[in-house]
Amino acid sequence: MTVRGTLVDIPTADGVADAYLTHPDDGLPHPGVLLYQDAFGLRPHLKAMADRIAEAGYTVLVPNLYYRSGRAPLVELPEMIDIEQCDEIFAQLGPLLFGARNPETAARDADGFLAWFEESPLVQDGPIGVTGYCLGAYLALSAAVSHPDRIAAVGAFHGGHLATDRPDSPHLRAERITAELHFGHADQDESMPPEQIARLDEALTAAGVRHRTEVYEGAGHGYTQADTTRYHAGGDGRHWSALFDLLKRNLPA
Repeated sequence: MTVRGTLVDIPTADGVADAYLTHPDDGLPHPGVLLYQDAFGLRPHLKAMADRIAEAGYTVLVPNLYYRSGRAPLVELPEMIDIEQCDEIFAQLGPLLFGARNPETAARDADGFLAWFEESPLVQDGPIGVTGYCLGAYLALSAAVSHPDRIAAVGAFHGGHLATDRPDSPHLRAERITAELHFGHADQDESMPPEQIARLDEALTAAGVRHRTEVYEGAGHGYTQADTTRYHAGGDGRHWSALFDLLKRNLPA
């Protein structure tokens, strides 16, 4: 399926977020999918991932979560990001990450993104799907908590710190979630150790949330990101299969 990609501006309570929009090039409305970025932000690889989802029959929006500091790209990135050799990049990203991850900030942003889906003629009426990576997995889960009436499915991949001891950890409000969730954890991810995976599963099960948890062997944090040295082809392939199955069950295109 041929898709059309463009840049759009999304009004939010805190300003205007630049975003990448991609959709089937047929002029028809399609189910909406919100793609939450990883730490490195809106860039060609994320646009390619969004295009792949659009090719399956979805209207996909990838907002720049760092828009309060400027339009993307805010940080200059190499074509291949060497995770072990990018301390300078992480130093620049730190303050941006902290701001985007704030629960109140994230909820306000989700308000704006979801309002855009409601108003766009390119999006079918009804709930949407969300997929998120790294930082985006946390935000995708948080959006399912803060907007249960608008989100039908969440795919969260190599997310970290999803079930911590913090009072604002999203798993503590699992009873609000109505979406079906799928988690693709990495077995070599220090930000989501086995005890947190178990804690998250227990909270979701107790709340009666439909969910599935997979742990990908041999994969590290960031395994879906082909423009980084953490890329793991096997884990990435499993992630695509799981994500499309999730979307087809809840948002058939």
